[in-house]
Amino acid sequence: MFQFLLVFIGGGLGSLSRYGIGLAIQPLVPKFPWATLVANGLACIVLGSLVGLEINGNLSDSRRLLLTTGFCGGFSTFSTFTAETWYYLQNGQYNTAAVNIIGNLLLCFICLVLGMRLTN
Repeated sequence: MFQFLLVFIGGGLGSLSRYGIGLAIQPLVPKFPWATLVANGLACIVLGSLVGLEINGNLSDSRRLLLTTGFCGGFSTFSTFTAETWYYLQNGQYNTAAVNIIGNLLLCFICLVLGMRLTN
């Protein structure tokens, strides 16, 4: 049960951080989704740092759940998508990485259009 609480707290903090970035950046340049781009970039930096700590054995399971699954997941799922793709590339699974990239982008666009059509 404690693990769920860690993910919940981290996810809430990540979501609040993402919302705060949107409030701070979007009014400055409303013609492009800069807040999303900044959040995705920052989340990838944070997740990359945490993965590095995990690889070196310097990240406990509790901190991993709080920060990677929770915070980064709430902040931007793009960071998780990027990290998963990176693991495939590192393991020489180039076809799987390509399918992951194309599949995620294509599926998300299709689902976005589907969701819009379901509500109109």
